[in-house]
Amino acid sequence: MANDAVFRASLVWLAAVIVVVGVCTQSFKKMMYTYVVGVLGISGLLLPDWGYFDRDFSRWTSPVSAEERASEVAQRSGLIRRFRKNPMRLVAYATVYGFALHKWWMFISS
Repeated sequence: MANDAVFRASLVWLAAVIVVVGVCTQSFKKMMYTYVVGVLGISGLLLPDWGYFDRDFSRWTSPVSAEERASEVAQRSGLIRRFRKNPMRLVAYATVYGFALHKWWMFISS
């Protein structure tokens, strides 16, 4: 992972959300559920190998060559370039995270 500060900040915000959920619901089970959903969500966004997934969707089944890896490192100029728009990835993430957030909210608000 290139930027550990983003990961650490995300975990601090997750801890704050867990405390708020614990105070509002007074349920340890709901706090743990929030922790698990949050850690999975953070790791799903920040930990994947974006050089691998930034390729065309049809090439996801083949490994990344050394030349592709070198060109990715040369092109990357910061965090903004790291998250290029990819319609397939955007649809997949919106579906998965939307469903997870809906289920989390239904559990926490009950």
